[in-house]
Parts: sequence; structure tokens; C-alpha cells
Amino acid sequence: MAFSFLSRFRIAAGKEDHFVALAHQMEALAANEPGTLGYKFYRLAEPGMFAVYESFVDEAADQAHMAYPHNQPLIQEMIACMDGSYVRELLYDLPHPASDPQT
Repeated sequence: MAFSFLSRFRIAAGKEDHFVALAHQMEALAANEPGTLGYKFYRLAEPGMFAVYESFVDEAADQAHMAYPHNQPLIQEMIACMDGSYVRELLYDLPHPASDPQT
């Protein structure tokens, strides 16, 4: 099962354009990292609110993503754009339907 989550957060007024540029950089880097299954930022309907969907083969791949030297300065710069903290919601795969032994 993949290690996936959605994080929601607010970006401070006046920092949105800078954050969007950083988000595009991070998406490009994450796409080439081993163990990354999906990585995409979104703007939410509420002004100033954003979200990121992240999916990795396992929790270790997520930890590696955060620890890569090329990501650390970018992550710190993104956090500096936030107005407050973030909320992370873990996502769990749906179970596959059991095969019907009658068919």
C-alpha cells in the first residue's frame, strides 16, 4: 500500500506568486525522485488556501524526499511563505472487492 496524503495550508498575502513558483520547482524535482508515485500542488477555492497531494511507495520514500539536499532549502522557503501551519490527512487505498466464488 502506498503512503499518500493531502496537506492543506494558507499562504500569506503577498507571497502567493512566489509560493506558486516554488511549488512548480518542487513538482519537477519530486517527479524524478525514486519512490515518488504522485506529487501535485493545487489552489483551493478559499482565497490564500493551497493543498499538495503526495504519494510515495512507502513512508521511507517520503522521509527521503524531505531529506534530499536539493529539497531542503526549497522546503524551508515554502514554509516561510505559509501563514500558520498545515493539516496533513493520510489517504488509504480502498480495498479491492473480493472475488465472487459463485462466478
